[in-house]
Amino acid sequence: MTTTPATVAIVGAGDYIGAAIARRFAAGGYTVVLGRRNGDKLGPLVDQIAAAGGRALGRSLDARREEEVAAFLDAADAEAPLAACIFNVGGNVRFPIRDTTERVFRKVWEMACYAGFLTGREAARIMVPRGSGSIFFTGATASLRGGSGFAAFASAKAGLRAVAQSMARELGPQNIHVAHLVIDAGVDTAFVRDLRRQRGGSDEIAPDELMNPASIAETYWQLHAQPRDAWTHELDIRPYRETW
Repeated sequence: MTTTPATVAIVGAGDYIGAAIARRFAAGGYTVVLGRRNGDKLGPLVDQIAAAGGRALGRSLDARREEEVAAFLDAADAEAPLAACIFNVGGNVRFPIRDTTERVFRKVWEMACYAGFLTGREAARIMVPRGSGSIFFTGATASLRGGSGFAAFASAKAGLRAVAQSMARELGPQNIHVAHLVIDAGVDTAFVRDLRRQRGGSDEIAPDELMNPASIAETYWQLHAQPRDAWTHELDIRPYRETW
């Protein structure tokens, strides 16, 4: 494997999408620096990437804490210049509006919107003086429209989309590629499979009915590789079987 003297930071390096993004960029030669609330859970992923010939570093990170986000990205940049930062924090919860407490609404906003603002701002602080870099945000169907029971999640994801769009308009002319990826379908995770069972769905899932996290990671890789005369800001992806 040819090592690229640069790092990719993933904020919200969970077990599925975040892990797949880490594996893809590590396979491409980048050092990947991974952050999640419980950093001790990153050990198996770090070991897996190392066994495949890549390099990964895991860190505990509360992306809602300004000082932690700044320190996390500074540490990533100290390993090697920060080439890309990917914000992948979720917050997908469903509550009827009368059951949506102030605490639920605020916490979802902190996780899915405010933390994205902090991540994007701190990545820009590092990248703009250097005049290059990619800053990507993971969105959802809720980024574009609110669904029944998803007032907290939809408002946060819509806010994150607006942050990303504003950053793209501001930073694009400074050679910083900002993109927002709308994942308009269920992703093949344990959480989604459990939801299907709770709603009476079958355990049998047709091929490509749910999105493979590796496919999402490949889309991020392609975004990062785009020439700057044809940058994509927003991209929506879904399985071929999905109706929309």
